[in-house]
Amino acid sequence: MSSHSTADLTKFRDVKVEILRRITEGPWGPGTLLPSEMELAEEFGCSRTTINRAMREVTEMGLLDRRRKAGTRVRMAPVRQARFEIPLMRTEIEQTGATYRYSLVSRETIMAPDWLRARLNLAPGGKVMHLICIHSANGVPYQLEDRWINSTALPQVESQDFTRIGPNEWLVATVPFSEVEISFSAVAANPLVVAHLDYKPGDPVFAVERTTWWQGAAITHVTLSFRPGHRMTTRY
Repeated sequence: MSSHSTADLTKFRDVKVEILRRITEGPWGPGTLLPSEMELAEEFGCSRTTINRAMREVTEMGLLDRRRKAGTRVRMAPVRQARFEIPLMRTEIEQTGATYRYSLVSRETIMAPDWLRARLNLAPGGKVMHLICIHSANGVPYQLEDRWINSTALPQVESQDFTRIGPNEWLVATVPFSEVEISFSAVAANPLVVAHLDYKPGDPVFAVERTTWWQGAAITHVTLSFRPGHRMTTRY
């Protein structure tokens, strides 16, 4: 279990977003020598550990060159990074030659449960939209989508009709993402999965959890459960 508090995570993301903004919009252009971690920690009112973590992740994005004793500079040319694209289930299914079908099982707007508030760093009383969707191939359920959308960050979600187009397709077309966290796991089939996919209670299920943010604000968290025999292949 992570030892970081919600406040720590919020501060870290705020710092990272501001560093990215200064690099992409100014005043930290290519070749700029950045202030020291101590100076930045004083400016942002946080610990050097928070600054170090934010700088490390921006460096991993290929935007900074960190050298011992020489300091940290903005790279003259960003290092080429693998690009991640949110996959569309419609495209994935149709590329196999199967007929795609989408159905909305349930939709409700509620106060964010405590576990989700902690996960997305939401303020107390924040509202979220919870959607359960099924994606089918040739009439057979292929993927169960259990999605939460931050209504505060994306208020237009309330007026969107999800009976014809899935929330993932709508999100990809509506809002970009600046950060994404993905987890892959084998979990025991819960009642929701058993009800909609071909599993018995407790069977191992391949599941993907994905959370996306835009400029420090959490947009959506989703758990995607796949039918038995699913295989995921990716290339970068």
